[in-house]
Amino acid sequence: MGVADHSKITYLELQTKKVHRYVIFKIDEKKKEMVVEKTGGPAETYDFIAALAENDCQYAIYDFDYATSGNCQKSKIFFIAWSPSVSRILAKMLYATSKDRFRRELQGIHYEIQATDPTEMDLEVIRDRAN
Repeated sequence: MGVADHSKITYLELQTKKVHRYVIFKIDEKKKEMVVEKTGGPAETYDFIAALAENDCQYAIYDFDYATSGNCQKSKIFFIAWSPSVSRILAKMLYATSKDRFRRELQGIHYEIQATDPTEMDLEVIRDRAN
């Protein structure tokens, strides 16, 4: 599974320039490569979960900003492997086998979350992992 150049560039924009709050990726099965499906601007909130497909697998990158107990501003990048239980078996297999290669292409990810239900990646889960 290849990774489109646009996908890498979009991730770098999130990571270094803070142009995006999140990026949602999908596999283009015809081209056999990872492509950007949707991005959210820097003012977006964690409501991006609603932008994920209800019945199809996707990957998401989320740039989480938070303040430490000492009131120091920090940022952590989360990689979310979204695989809802109602998605096609073939899609689950395809995403499971391509995850590690895709993640290696994206340097600087702090945490990874595997989710089959929105509650497994809600804001409290993200906060707990970041602290």
